[in-house]
Amino acid sequence: MGKNSRSLAGPRPGLMQYLLLAGLAVLFVYPIWWAISSSLKPPAEIIRDPLSFSPGSATLGNYRAMFHDVPIGTGFLNTVLVVAVKGAMTMFFCPLAGYAFAKYRFPGRNLLFGVLMLTLMLPTLVLIIPLLLEMSELGWVNTYQALILPGSIDAFSIFWMRQTIAAVPDELLDAGRVDGASEFGIFARIVLPVIRPGLAALGVLTAMNVYNDFVWPVVAVNDERHQTLQVVLSTLAQNVTGNRIGADFASVWGELLAAGSIAMLPVLVLFVLLQRHFINGILAGSVKG
Repeated sequence: MGKNSRSLAGPRPGLMQYLLLAGLAVLFVYPIWWAISSSLKPPAEIIRDPLSFSPGSATLGNYRAMFHDVPIGTGFLNTVLVVAVKGAMTMFFCPLAGYAFAKYRFPGRNLLFGVLMLTLMLPTLVLIIPLLLEMSELGWVNTYQALILPGSIDAFSIFWMRQTIAAVPDELLDAGRVDGASEFGIFARIVLPVIRPGLAALGVLTAMNVYNDFVWPVVAVNDERHQTLQVVLSTLAQNVTGNRIGADFASVWGELLAAGSIAMLPVLVLFVLLQRHFINGILAGSVKG
């Protein structure tokens, strides 16, 4: 029994595999460590000795100056609002659409799904002008509606949910109908618990895509009150030099690194907390049956 268990588990990784993984970990983690450690260095030291870090010289001066010169707090709050509302809409409507495509038979289903898939071939830049004209006609330019509604129900999320829900056995749904459950009750009480890993993966992907989105926010809003974090970061150097007379190159770099470190932390925390669910969801969505 013990021998069979060991054979099913597969061979244990050797020393070379561990060394390779350790080297890759250092390769990917080092830029993050360098950005955070450099943001804690005095500006002159960032330019003079960029690769070293002395804990004794650590300072929060770059962060204090950055918060004074740049409206990063407003950008962060706007981004949190957009991620929360847009993510909630995606997580509510896209599983419902995926459930309909996966488990219902209705006229034109395959044609409608094919058209939906064709929209994935359209580059984002092709849709910018039509969307902007639509927002202008609705009077939504420089509003939260323009930041949230476009793209909140997207083809990829529907496709992802359709593939995940297709693996749910039809017998479970039939058993729910025999017990007298409504169609929405079957979806909420039977389907959702089964596809939880896929939902977690979709949630992480949606949050990261909305958080990192730059092209549409920079087009849809042009006032500081509605700018998201990525838009604020794109104009950070101009804001620093514009708000501080005589700002030197080292000071700009220090504040850039401080802002980048703050913007990077939420994504890192989200992935560390949900990495197990994310990986399980990717595997569940890639294998049917």
